[in-house]
Amino acid sequence: MSTISDAPPGDNSPAFALHYATRTVVFADVVESVRLMQRDEFNAAQRIRGLLLEAANEIVPAHRGHLLQRLGDGLMLEFAHPRDAAECARALHRRSAEVSAKLSPDDSLLLRIGIHAADILTDDVAIYGHGVNIAARLATLAGPGETVVSAAARDQLTAGLDGEIEDLGRCHLKNIDAPLRAYRLGTHTAPAHALESQSKLRPTLAVIPFVMRGGGREFLAIGEIIADEVIAAMSQATELRVVSRLSTTAFRGRKLQLDTVRTYLGATYVLSGGYRVVGNVLIVNVELADARNNDVMWANGFRTKIGGLLAQDNELVSALVAGTSDAIMNTEIARATSHGLPTLDAGTLLLGGIGLMHRSDPSDFDKGRLAFEHLIERYPRFPAPYAYLAEWHVFKVTQGWFESLEREATSALDFVNRALDIDPGDSLALTVHGMVHTNLLRKHDVAKASYDLALQRNPNAGLAWLHRGTLWAFQGRGREATEETARAAALSPLDPRRYYYDALRATAALSARNYASALELARRSLQANRTHASTLRVIAIAASQLGRMEEARDAVAQLLRLDPSLTVSGYLARSPARNFETGMIWAEALRKAELPA
Repeated sequence: MSTISDAPPGDNSPAFALHYATRTVVFADVVESVRLMQRDEFNAAQRIRGLLLEAANEIVPAHRGHLLQRLGDGLMLEFAHPRDAAECARALHRRSAEVSAKLSPDDSLLLRIGIHAADILTDDVAIYGHGVNIAARLATLAGPGETVVSAAARDQLTAGLDGEIEDLGRCHLKNIDAPLRAYRLGTHTAPAHALESQSKLRPTLAVIPFVMRGGGREFLAIGEIIADEVIAAMSQATELRVVSRLSTTAFRGRKLQLDTVRTYLGATYVLSGGYRVVGNVLIVNVELADARNNDVMWANGFRTKIGGLLAQDNELVSALVAGTSDAIMNTEIARATSHGLPTLDAGTLLLGGIGLMHRSDPSDFDKGRLAFEHLIERYPRFPAPYAYLAEWHVFKVTQGWFESLEREATSALDFVNRALDIDPGDSLALTVHGMVHTNLLRKHDVAKASYDLALQRNPNAGLAWLHRGTLWAFQGRGREATEETARAAALSPLDPRRYYYDALRATAALSARNYASALELARRSLQANRTHASTLRVIAIAASQLGRMEEARDAVAQLLRLDPSLTVSGYLARSPARNFETGMIWAEALRKAELPA
């Protein structure tokens, strides 16, 4: 499928030259339009025409979209970013529901919508090819009033802020050779999290990645680097809570509304800004606002040499830290040195590897490994990719995608030790060191010491809280496990790994024998990622303990599709809980759920 071109036939001028451009394509059509026409052709056609004209002339332009083609009972649309496309889809669904509210149920006009982001072949008049077809096929997966998006579009959306996102798994689409990962996009939800109450004890700072106001694409990563460095410094202050940058990135490039940042991040204060590059000079303007009353507390402008940005003690970051700490607490907060990103491209590559690792899809999972290896090859003195590659081997065992536990443990330990050789105090590397000793080597005393040291270095290290809490869960210390995993989730409410936090919080609830809570958390995790083995194990165990055997057996069946060789004895052999009562209880629950012995 492609749009009809207005270019003159045979015109090969540069104005109509074919090229690839990044676009978000939306396909929307009316559900059961044939039945509506058969019921009352003239009136149905009039209503469909009115809805689509309103969409094309008012709703789509209001969301920065562009009409590509009218398709009888549907529309082909184009957007620069999936966020705009998702907002427009919601507006289209709202309008169709308003129109339908005045009609009988049999005459309702409901839409189904598909969204796909890709490099699309275009001549700047029309678009062509495979990417267009995918958007149309995704719409066929949507029910009345629903939107389905591709993995490429989903990766640019934030769960909760852009709506709830449900993983539909790998779906077969008509005339598309290989199955594609698809996601159902739901409504906005404001989180109910612990940050709001905890921020009363300590103020919470959210540092939004700075926005580029001018300069080439090679400078796009500067805003992320500045935010990283400020967060790393401010996180050393025990008087202040600092939200993870993986969460604040969700607000990058959006029209900043402080009420929304406070709602989603529990932020008391928000540091934001913009920058431009003129020659070799970086010009940065910053603003610190109180999210409770929208007052601007501090604003300033800075100039620095672009080449000095990655220096461990560059003047720009020191000035930002000093100004922010003075305005919030009127006390001096020492700026801690940390490893900055070696190049402007490193942050994007690293975050991409993390996202792929957490997809829990075998092909994407392996691409994550390649991203980390590529970073190590180019930047051998940067500890993060070593640590994440060690974590990758832990995940490989968790998913059951391994042949030799000893070989995976050896690889993971080698990578995390290399990270610690570079920086013995790096909180991420210390946390992963604990994960390796918990999950692969089952040396709980060594793991606890690593988590403790990570939290000494960075009290706001959500991942360290998460995994120390999980260590308690394996040992049957349910109360401590529940408290610390909940604290971890509160520290990073919009982290792209939210499913992972929910899965380990479910494990903590399992340890506390709060099986209903474990099921609730695990089901929420499963909605975001249907192929995470740990989540399915929790569901099987919790449902079994509650006597919900049909649900328990279904979870086991899904587990066996992921790992056909899984058995109760095999699970227990590699489980970090195998030497504790919890391990015996969980293994017996899996046996009752009919996991092979």
